Amino acid sequence: MSTLIQDYAAFISASPSSFHAAAEIARRLGEAGYARQDEQAAWVGERKGFLVRGGAVIAWCVGKVGPDSGFRIVGSHTDSPSFKVKPAPSSQAHGFGQVNVEVYGGGLLNSWLNRDLGLAGVVTELDGTVHLVRTPAIMTIPQLAPHLDRSVNDNLKLSRQVDYKPIWAIGEAELLPYICELAGVDPERAAAFDLFAYDVQEPAVYGGPSGDAFFSAGRQDNLSSVFTSLSAFLDPGVQAAVAEGEDVAIFVAFDHEEVGSSTYTGAAGPFLENTLRRIAASLELDAVGDERFARMIANSTCISADAGHSISPNKAGLHDPDHHPVLGGGPLLKVNANQRYATEAEGTALWLRAAAAEGVATQQFVSNNDVPCGSTIGPLTATRLGVLTVDVGVPLLSMHSAREISSPADIEAMTAILRGYFAGA
Repeated sequence: MSTLIQDYAAFISASPSSFHAAAEIARRLGEAGYARQDEQAAWVGERKGFLVRGGAVIAWCVGKVGPDSGFRIVGSHTDSPSFKVKPAPSSQAHGFGQVNVEVYGGGLLNSWLNRDLGLAGVVTELDGTVHLVRTPAIMTIPQLAPHLDRSVNDNLKLSRQVDYKPIWAIGEAELLPYICELAGVDPERAAAFDLFAYDVQEPAVYGGPSGDAFFSAGRQDNLSSVFTSLSAFLDPGVQAAVAEGEDVAIFVAFDHEEVGSSTYTGAAGPFLENTLRRIAASLELDAVGDERFARMIANSTCISADAGHSISPNKAGLHDPDHHPVLGGGPLLKVNANQRYATEAEGTALWLRAAAAEGVATQQFVSNNDVPCGSTIGPLTATRLGVLTVDVGVPLLSMHSAREISSPADIEAMTAILRGYFAGA
């Protein structure tokens, strides 16, 4: 594995929940010399800074700004489909201790069966103190043997309430005291928690004559975009280029994209806009107030980075017959006539300039007309801010499953293109 792919594996391993991903991003930014801004305090005006809100992070690097400066934004999201623990976390049935969960996002649910699962997230004390917590493998969702369901290989139909309920103990066992002990919290002071299931299996690279065709891991939708955009943002060459350029480079990783983004850490809310306004207000420009911000927005662009679909060789008919993106063929430019993706011709040119600057190939993704596509933070950001936005991402197989498949070559290429964009292409 290349150094970048090794780092990608380490990043995924450190990020079993959106909260852990935000903490890992913050750690890397801090090590790179970025100052953490308390958004509840007066704006310090750091030229290299970041702030964290729950499972979301925004970082900025200010160049030699002038009257024609804008923001160069790359947006992604830290959350992935999973199972979230309910407020009453424990129940018992027929000699087993079980975990009460509900489905988070649009996961490929059957992929979570028979896997070694842990829980990760946060526990909050009554005074508001937040503690990260992560368990090892503690639970599984067992599937019936075919002897008990002879139709299972022909017609798998499972209840979200009944059949996806993990077991975690034999006999009666309460989950919350165990979680609190790991988090270092007195159970009497625990007010609430946000805990999500994750697959504990470590990332793996395998396949092909050279053994590096596939990268297999959970949460690549959308940690693939978080990692590549952060790696590009912190690249020393990019940092030097931004420092000498006119624009402000923005890294943003939202939370809750998989459930619609309409939260205080999601792309549909004012989190990014308010941060950009505070950055603009701290700059010494001739224009003042709203005029300064409006002019910067008019000079701004955004790359919305979110994983997309590689063609599956076993289900090629579900793709558009003239657009067959494959693993290893380069990152995807995602297009939809109904603006489920924000890409248009001007944004396409922006993306292709960045790819050409790095000498990297890219592919186009357009849905089969009979298979409607999903959406991303792209249209939300374009609507919220009114900035030119283009939707892109690395191709995946098994998207939204407990374990997704990418190509190391595409991770390398995506990082390179985003370097080119941040550097001014």
